[in-house]
Amino acid sequence: MSILQIVVLAIIQGITEFLPISSSAHLVLPSALLGWQDQGLAFDVAVHVGTLVAVIIYFSKDIRSLTVGWCNQTFAGNPSTEGRLAWLIVLATIPAGLAGLIFNDFVEENLRSLWVIAITTIVFGVLLGVADKYSSRQRAMEELNWRHALMIGVAQALALIPGTSRSGITLTTALALGFDRVSAASFSFLLSIPVILLSGGYKSIELMQLSNVPWGEIGLATLLSGITAYACIHVFLGWINRIGMMPFVWYRIFLGLLLIGLLWGGVV
Repeated sequence: MSILQIVVLAIIQGITEFLPISSSAHLVLPSALLGWQDQGLAFDVAVHVGTLVAVIIYFSKDIRSLTVGWCNQTFAGNPSTEGRLAWLIVLATIPAGLAGLIFNDFVEENLRSLWVIAITTIVFGVLLGVADKYSSRQRAMEELNWRHALMIGVAQALALIPGTSRSGITLTTALALGFDRVSAASFSFLLSIPVILLSGGYKSIELMQLSNVPWGEIGLATLLSGITAYACIHVFLGWINRIGMMPFVWYRIFLGLLLIGLLWGGVV
């Protein structure tokens, strides 16, 4: 990979990992239009590590509280809001983990196409807009229960389908359940930690089996994706109540239609 390709794709991944706009659609476009080769396993691992570090650093205080609460509740029998929330994150992660183990090969072989990405980018964008428009937005994260967590977790499993957007589908479900935007986004970000950790860990095992690993490229991609992801989380949480979800919805519709137009025109 050239330096330009690493810089562009790492920044795109850092931005789109946590915004509800689908990272797969954005990584396809520059590669297809500029004729770049597939970024490969090493790059995937690098940007996963970068975005994971970013979300861990940003939510370090929350993670510390959740960890202490979980340990106290699990081993000392002292229930708390933090301990309960930690268990709900574990519960919500299970459907995505199982879906990845069962359906990952099927998705890779049958659904990783530009047409699928274009259609899901539009469809799940519209669903996000509907959920945001009609949500009561009255519930805070403290009101999350096991039913809510399980529903959000099952929805997160749909993110295996390219173009869905993991953050987009979890935000859509949380909003549809009546949670306010900041609570929905915060839970989505916290929920991303075990999912990215599992995905990145699985790919890291594959990476260790390779020879001639490009460590320089990995380091640069990790750094850029991490910095970009951290900035993206900060800006998104600060603006979400002011701008709502509609800018992302219209952007997704535009992006999906652009992909369809390029496909029909034989450009990609």
